[in-house]
Amino acid sequence: MPRLTLAECRRFMDAAFHKARDMGVPVSVAIVGPEGHLIALERMDDAGFITPDTARAKAYTMAAFRSMSPRFSDGLVIQQWFKERNPQMLANASVFTNGQIVASGGCAPVFVGDEMVGCYGISGATSGQDEEIGEYARAQVGWAHAAATDVLPQDAKDHINAIYAQVGLDRRV
Repeated sequence: MPRLTLAECRRFMDAAFHKARDMGVPVSVAIVGPEGHLIALERMDDAGFITPDTARAKAYTMAAFRSMSPRFSDGLVIQQWFKERNPQMLANASVFTNGQIVASGGCAPVFVGDEMVGCYGISGATSGQDEEIGEYARAQVGWAHAAATDVLPQDAKDHINAIYAQVGLDRRV
């Protein structure tokens, strides 16, 4: 059974911090296992005091929602899904999980083959910058953010890509 190791998480965090420094934005990075349990959490010097909690909540949210459906490819999609369907439910979910639900850019799942082995959350910059930092770090360490076997229906892909277009990002699926 594949799993994320602390050494892999360290490489991801180092890559994320490198990109964040280049962008001039101090951030925090959290990585959780597929069940949402914390593996690693670190805050850059000068990152906001709340960013570690937010990064961890983003990673937890990703684990919770991605494990429910392949339609939830990252935090931006989760955020838009709730905004379109039931915005109050997102606030309620945050309350009944003691603040562990935060839907925002800068979080994604990590896959080995078809198995989700964890998720990460990045906080401290704008959602778009957090996304950019995550994409860079994933590329540096070779983490896949989608399952090897694509089971997502085309209408769901179209909806996800429309969400990205709304926030000014390129197609993702």
